[in-house]
Amino acid sequence: MTNTGTGAVVNREELAALARKYEPEMVKFLRELVAIPAESSQEGPVIARIRQEMEKVGFDEIRVDGMGNILGRIGSGKTVIMMDSHTDTVGVGDPKEWAWDPYQGKMENGYIYGRGCCDQRGGMASMVYAGKMIKDLDLSGDYTLWVVGSVQEEDCDGQSWLYILKEDGIRPDCVVITEPSKLGIYRGHRGRMEIEVHLRGRSCHASAPERGDNPVYKMARLVEEVEKLNERLPADPFLGKGSIAVTQIRSLSPSLCAVPGACSIHLDRRLTAGETKESAVAEVRALPGAENAEIEILTYDTPSYTGLVYPMEKYYPTWVLPESHAVTQAAIATFGKLWDRAPVVDKWTFSTNGVGSMGLMGVPTIGFGPGEEEVAHSVGERIPIQHLVDAAQFYAAFPLTFVETLKHCNG
Repeated sequence: MTNTGTGAVVNREELAALARKYEPEMVKFLRELVAIPAESSQEGPVIARIRQEMEKVGFDEIRVDGMGNILGRIGSGKTVIMMDSHTDTVGVGDPKEWAWDPYQGKMENGYIYGRGCCDQRGGMASMVYAGKMIKDLDLSGDYTLWVVGSVQEEDCDGQSWLYILKEDGIRPDCVVITEPSKLGIYRGHRGRMEIEVHLRGRSCHASAPERGDNPVYKMARLVEEVEKLNERLPADPFLGKGSIAVTQIRSLSPSLCAVPGACSIHLDRRLTAGETKESAVAEVRALPGAENAEIEILTYDTPSYTGLVYPMEKYYPTWVLPESHAVTQAAIATFGKLWDRAPVVDKWTFSTNGVGSMGLMGVPTIGFGPGEEEVAHSVGERIPIQHLVDAAQFYAAFPLTFVETLKHCNG
C-alpha cells in the first residue's frame, strides 16, 4: 500500500485484482481492435471503436481533433499527463506468409496474435482500462490524464504529436509512450531521417551508350561510399551506433532501350547522440561522387483520414530522457511499488512518437509498453495477455506516483 500524500492510496493488491478482473474485457477489446484494418490515413473506424470503449468505461471527456487523434480525459488536476498509443498499423505484406488470419486476433497459449496487437493496440487496451481502474479505486489526485490514440505514426512518427501540442491547446508535464518495451522503462532512442540523393546524367539510345552519360554508374560508385560511411559513423554508450543504409534505387529512362537521364537513392539514416540533421547531410555531401548531387530531406504531406494535410519534414530527432529526471524516477518508482523489483531501464531500437513529443517539442517523455519490440511488423506479431494486465496496473498507478515525485523534487 502506498500513500501518495493526495488522499488517494494505491493498494497494489487491489489494483492487481481489479486488473485481473478486467482481463477478459481488455482481451475482447484488443481482439476487436485487431479485427479493424487501419493503415496510416485509414484509422477512422478504429478511432470510432476506441471512442465506444472510452464511453463504456466512463472517461470524463472524449474528443477527436482535426487530424483525427482521439483524446480521452480522466480528472482535471494541475499536473497534465498524456499517454499515447498510435492506432495505425503497417500492412500484412504477403498473406501467404501468415500462419493465421492477421485480422482475427487469434488467442492461444496466453497470447493474442495478429497485425497491430503488439504495435501498438495492446497499449491502448491497457490504457483505457487503466482509466476505468482509476475511477473504480478512486485513484484521483491533482492531475489530468489524457489517453491518446494517435494517427499516421507508421508513415510519419511524431507528426500527430506536433499537431496535438501545437494545435489542441494541451501542454503536458510528461508523455508516456506505450510502444512495446517488454514492460521495461524506455527513456529514448536514436533519431532518424529520410534522405534522397539525385544524380543527373544524359539520356541516349542504349545501342550507343557512349553518346550519353549514365548516372546509374556514377550512383553505383556513390552507393559504395555510403556503405563505407556506415562503418565509420559514431557510437554512443547508451543509444548505440549511428547508421546509414541505401533502401531504394530508382532511375528515370524513356525506355528500357535508353540510357537513363537521372538516378536516385533513398537513404535511411539513424542518428545517435550528438548527430544532427545538418551533420548527416554534410557527411553525404562530402562523399566522393556526391559533389554535384542534389540532396533532399523528404517531406510528409499525406492527408489524414479527416482530410487534413499537416506537412512535416522527415527529420525525427534523437531524444534521451536522463535517468535522474523526475519522469524517469516516477516510472521506476511506480514499477517498484507494484512488483518489488527493479525494472529494466533501456531504449528502443526503432523510432516512436517520442521524436515529436520530446525530440521536437521538448516535453519529457518516457516509455512503458506491453509486448515485445522484436515481433513488431513481423508475421509472428503477438502480445502476452499478462502484459496487458500488468501494463494497465502501471498506467493506473503512474499518475499519482508522478505527482508525488514532483512534490519531492520541488520541496
